[in-house]
Amino acid sequence: MLDLTQRQEIINLMHREIVPAIGCTEPIAVALCVAKARETLGDIPEKIDVFLSKNIIKNAMGVGIPGTGMIGLPIAIALGATIGKSAYKLEVLKDVTMRDVEYGKRFIEDDKINISLKENCPDNLYIEVHCHAKDNKSIAIIRGAHDNITYLAKNNQIIYQQDYIGNEDNSFKIDLDYDKIFEFTTETPIEELEFILDAADMNKNASIISKNGDYGHQIAKILSSEIANKIIGENILNDIISSTAGACDLRMDGAMVPVMSTAGSGNQGIAATLPVTLFAQYLSSSEDQLVRALTLSNLMVIYIKQKIGKLSPLCGCVVASTGACCGITYLLGGSKSQISSSAKNMIASITGMICDGAKPSCSLKIATSIYTAALSALMAIENKVVSHHEGIIDNDLEKTINNLTIIGTKGMQEIDNVILDIMTNKNN
Repeated sequence: MLDLTQRQEIINLMHREIVPAIGCTEPIAVALCVAKARETLGDIPEKIDVFLSKNIIKNAMGVGIPGTGMIGLPIAIALGATIGKSAYKLEVLKDVTMRDVEYGKRFIEDDKINISLKENCPDNLYIEVHCHAKDNKSIAIIRGAHDNITYLAKNNQIIYQQDYIGNEDNSFKIDLDYDKIFEFTTETPIEELEFILDAADMNKNASIISKNGDYGHQIAKILSSEIANKIIGENILNDIISSTAGACDLRMDGAMVPVMSTAGSGNQGIAATLPVTLFAQYLSSSEDQLVRALTLSNLMVIYIKQKIGKLSPLCGCVVASTGACCGITYLLGGSKSQISSSAKNMIASITGMICDGAKPSCSLKIATSIYTAALSALMAIENKVVSHHEGIIDNDLEKTINNLTIIGTKGMQEIDNVILDIMTNKNN
């Protein structure tokens, strides 16, 4: 078993990376940065200049903003500038009322907001906000992680500055690998891990709420329809897919419902927790088994995202479902080797799925990824694994994950540019 210091480091990392969020994390992170800049200014801004990385813009264009019935960055910025509370972090807009929304609309109509692409942007996740009021000016910058404030200034006086190197928030990074994650998951005293149940409860609640409304593309309702029952059938896997996709539909539609995010994404949190939770329910797994399966799933997601980065051209569903398939394999009684095999099967399958921004249709990608996660787990339990002779898979899981990382970073850089160009030049 890992010693207490090592276990505490990993637990601290999990607390950092598994956090509640309301709404899509990119526009909410922008709202958070605006709120912090406004608080630093000490007044409601008369003008706001926002400079963003292309990945932030891509993920904020088509997603609903909670409590507003609107999509996109302007209303998120307006509300961050008027009623947002930075102390709430990624729940920065949770107090919004319809009266606030109407005020936010007028704020937008008064042409107080300018949004620009940050030229020569140093990071994939970068938000810079300049707030102006009278003769005063404040600046706030978020880099590397959605709630990582790295710079605050007022009237050219630096109030706070974080030493920052690289394209990620490195302050909570620790050396992880599959061996360490497996040892931590299976040997850590269960009482040290039980906090992960909060993620299961929160995301399961979002799923239940989604089934009672008309959110997004209504995947949950479609998969439970009469025609779907005839074609697909009523079964455990279909229910798990519909529940997970339904929670995504609700979130992307802008419902004022919190979800537990993982590694900077609510959809990753949903996909890493809900399938595992529901599989455990159907298998009548013990609470201890569920806790360890959820820990394994979420830590695998955190580990891979530390290598790929918070934002990338590679859809987060690929990473989240890799974590989920590991958790499912564990619940099915899989050995360490079989869990490793399930991850290889997963990476051999839907790697290459693009991220074309946060939006309701993310639920379709989640549905696909959860089906694949279940299939990958079932293959592994039968000792079937994609061999090192096939594509990007290596005998070693770590090397396989590194190959995935290379594809999601270097390999897909130009794809990211093409996607953003398409998205910003459509005839609407």
